[in-house]
Amino acid sequence: MTAPEGRGIGAATAVDTFRILHVSTGNVCRSPITERLTRHALSARLGDPLTRGLIVESAGTWGHEGAPMEANAEVVLAEFGADATGFVGRELLDEHVIRADLVLTATRDHRAQVISMGHSAGLRTFTLKEFTRLVRAIDPATLPDTRDEGVVERARALVRAAAALRGWLLAPSPDADEVYDPYGAPITFFRSIGDEINQALDPVVTALTGIPARR
Repeated sequence: MTAPEGRGIGAATAVDTFRILHVSTGNVCRSPITERLTRHALSARLGDPLTRGLIVESAGTWGHEGAPMEANAEVVLAEFGADATGFVGRELLDEHVIRADLVLTATRDHRAQVISMGHSAGLRTFTLKEFTRLVRAIDPATLPDTRDEGVVERARALVRAAAALRGWLLAPSPDADEVYDPYGAPITFFRSIGDEINQALDPVVTALTGIPARR
């Protein structure tokens, strides 16, 4: 599924790339943690994800444009061995949604805001925990083998399969798909949110790459 080119995009998204966009509110806590943990996990399994066509970004629905990541978020990433270097906050723009092949949001409200922006975003926008739940139900054998078709084609097929399952696998409770905001909270809460995000990402990265995490 290739996102269409639109206003604000200098060139169409290349057919051999797959762009993952993580969205939260301020883009200084949850989405930076999720972005950098995703990159870290992909690197551990693939080497340099960019060489395999995977691009991971983040933005905020009320993003603090140009702001640094929260200090506690940096601490959490360091404890996971992930790199926070060079992060700069961004406000979510149309062009980010247009270019994304998969949008993963912290909450249902963020998901609704992304979808309300249009750009045919509905079929490729999920909360992180929602996507994890759907991915767990997909038989990996039904996805393209990365050795034959590459990671990008597998990722595109995974999004299509997850979208087809939505509505059949509902959340057990309204809160089950939420990652709560640790902004202003002590480091202990940041750590619990980091653990929550990391656990949700693990099956997603495994499904994207076809490579389980080393234990």
